[in-house]
Amino acid sequence: MKKNKISKNWVNKQKRDIYVRQSKVDGYRARSAYKLIEINEKFKIFKGGISVLDIGAAPGSWSQYASKIVKNGKIISIDLKEMENIDNTIQIKGDFTDPDIQKKIRNILNKDLDVVMSDMAVNTTGIKNIDSIQTGELCKEAMNFSKNVISPTGFFISKIFMGGSFNEIVALGKKIFKEVKVFKPQSSRKYSKESFIICKKIR
Repeated sequence: MKKNKISKNWVNKQKRDIYVRQSKVDGYRARSAYKLIEINEKFKIFKGGISVLDIGAAPGSWSQYASKIVKNGKIISIDLKEMENIDNTIQIKGDFTDPDIQKKIRNILNKDLDVVMSDMAVNTTGIKNIDSIQTGELCKEAMNFSKNVISPTGFFISKIFMGGSFNEIVALGKKIFKEVKVFKPQSSRKYSKESFIICKKIR
């Protein structure tokens, strides 16, 4: 009964969520698109012709938004899950933390990336501090990878959670990049501990 009650509460929240409703109108696969839209409006990241790596891309709403702007650029989308096709994207199914997958990404590139973005998160355990630390490890993995493939003026964007590894992630960002900001979009749910780290200009 308790599980059914939680499921019903989640369904009711989804129905009331303006971003869920708007995503259906705008044709995005998930409400998370609006987080990236807000990030781009504030930090002016995307433009035509750039190359983008979208890590933890499924179901694909970030790649959908990027593809509308990038157009004649290149988008590589990677996730453990299969995704429906998105215009202007190269899709890789696999574990980003696997060295063979990272090598595959490098082999596709013909120039440095302009944007590396990650919405990766672990399957939650319900223990917030553990979830925060494990998701933080994914962020650090993506950040360390980006320093070898990103252009001198490129951007790194990643979801992070307030918690045990937050300060460590910000410190790593400042070690790799010249500019580091933390931003919580309005479209992030109020009760969520998620924020996004936006880094620019590799050191």
